[in-house]
Amino acid sequence: MPRSLHLSEFERDFAELGAKPTHIRRLWRAWLGLASWQSQGHASYPKALQEKLPEIQSQLESLARFNVKESRQAESSKLLVMLPDGACVEAVLLPRQALCISTQVGCAVGCAFCMTGKGGLERQLSSAEIAAQYVAATRIKPDIKKVVLMGMGEPSHNLAAVEEAVEFIGDVAGLAHKQIVVSTVGDERLFDALPTWSVKPALALSLHTTDFEKRQKLLKNAPALTPEYLLQRTLDYAEQTKYPAQIEWTLLAGINDTFQEVERLAELVAGRYAMVNFIAVNPTEGSDFKRPSQDHIEDLITFLRRKGIVATLRDSAAQDIEGGCGQLRARHLSAAREAPISLEKLDR
Repeated sequence: MPRSLHLSEFERDFAELGAKPTHIRRLWRAWLGLASWQSQGHASYPKALQEKLPEIQSQLESLARFNVKESRQAESSKLLVMLPDGACVEAVLLPRQALCISTQVGCAVGCAFCMTGKGGLERQLSSAEIAAQYVAATRIKPDIKKVVLMGMGEPSHNLAAVEEAVEFIGDVAGLAHKQIVVSTVGDERLFDALPTWSVKPALALSLHTTDFEKRQKLLKNAPALTPEYLLQRTLDYAEQTKYPAQIEWTLLAGINDTFQEVERLAELVAGRYAMVNFIAVNPTEGSDFKRPSQDHIEDLITFLRRKGIVATLRDSAAQDIEGGCGQLRARHLSAAREAPISLEKLDR
């Protein structure tokens, strides 16, 4: 079995057991619950592979174990994802048959308003661990039709694994490519790589401000690229793929919620294939960031719409159960430091 947990390494080891491409695809579809694990007719597995099937099934099924925290928000659940080495990340089941998944344990970008960024980066997720979040989530909600890589981590910092996971979700699981969304703070490596992938996902840019210096303070370890340049690369890709770019903007009262900032954003995206998603900051312990009033948020949205730009307020899912990225994991880790704790205990 693989010495690490990348999908390509699983496939290499399957091939060493005599698996042909049709066998490998059947194994993946069995993991997805779309086929039987057992040999059938012309798809009969080679003997060496057949003997290893119980071990293969066990290893794949153990890649991601969920502790589910239900939310009062319709169709939302926060998932604490336990990984084989004991590390944990977060995923969120979202309304409209969507799932948000993570790409790293922690994150190196250090966004000032994000709980995940406070702890830094612990390790990369393998491509199989990224894909396993989707596979395990379908056991809870079989009708998932959209996957957004907007959870913990910066996808451009784990590019090879993200590419493998995106191709698995698109090619093997069969999700429409435009229904797979990769979110990034903006990185040349990702912008250059995306057009070369066999599965070309939609792109979301975590912009948050049109002021370069302010952005460097809010996203302290993000590449030193101007908002104008980031939008140019993002919007060019959107026009290549014919999927609208999603411009993510976490609203911080008194910091980036002025009409002047939003007017500058409108100028930069006018006539381009884009939509703006505002997200009111999810307050975290020890943070001074505040949410703007609902009336002000609605005024900002109306302002953009009057300029012909699609703008929405994206609810931060599962806020009643600490739905902001990193909050549930932080609570779990804090409790684990204070005393041994079972996953079941976390729900109480």
